[in-house]
Amino acid sequence: MRTSPVIAIAGASGDLGGRIARALLARGANVRALARPDASAEELAGLQASASSVARADPGSVDGLAEAVSGAACVVSALNGTREAMIGRQGRLLDAAVKAGVPRFMPSDFAADFTRTTPGRNRNYDLRREFMARVDASPIRATSILNGAFMDMLGAEMPIIQPGIRRVLYWRSAGQALDFTTKDDTAAYAAAAALDEDAPRILRIAGDTVSVNDIAMIMTEVTGRRYRPLYAGGLGLLGVMIGVAKLVAPGRGTAFPPWQGMQYMRDQFSGEAKLISLDNDRYPHVRWTSVRRTMLARQWS
Repeated sequence: MRTSPVIAIAGASGDLGGRIARALLARGANVRALARPDASAEELAGLQASASSVARADPGSVDGLAEAVSGAACVVSALNGTREAMIGRQGRLLDAAVKAGVPRFMPSDFAADFTRTTPGRNRNYDLRREFMARVDASPIRATSILNGAFMDMLGAEMPIIQPGIRRVLYWRSAGQALDFTTKDDTAAYAAAAALDEDAPRILRIAGDTVSVNDIAMIMTEVTGRRYRPLYAGGLGLLGVMIGVAKLVAPGRGTAFPPWQGMQYMRDQFSGEAKLISLDNDRYPHVRWTSVRRTMLARQWS
């Protein structure tokens, strides 16, 4: 009888990490969640609910992490944060996977296509680009999932939908195609990729691709009130706003200061971060959620 593969996951206590862990369980994987030695009882209870087992390991110790991931078929990173998390902690996790002889690694690259964006213009993309080079230089097979923006954030943390004035904001062009994927769909796809021994280096997915013109029509249909696109300025103006925001609210040590969201907007509306070729069909069991369906599930005043 074939045993279930062990998938070790770091960051399972987080939003996306927890979804990936549960998606792996649903696919029959033996999910081993990594926990800090000082994890609270509440954190441990949450991990135990979404994993087969929990392994405590000091995130600062490569040896300790190597012991925790030993025997895994793949190590999945769902870590998020600034340099210490994305380069420091994730780098030690990578080194531990190599030391333990784990054959595959999935870095926390869940984002738009940062491989096409201009270096130096988006801090979080730059960190992922730097770590990608480190992964590619290591003796381990890796798979990165690029999923566009999280659809769950549209109209929330990504406030381009303005219900108070029934407008949808855009920069440069209301016709620019934007990629969105829900966190659940991303997690389901990532779980399938973690279990896929033949998964390629990069997989690109989008649950839906829409423009601001499309979003305005969807919102009109969903709410019964007319929504229109609203020009917020060119990309040059957005760049000036980013510079000002960095001076007013530098956000050192935080993953998502206000200017970081603006950097994401600039990359999306410039078209640089657009996913060109999609791998949606690689795992047919994944059913993609549309922007229309997501907006229908929301409460709009």
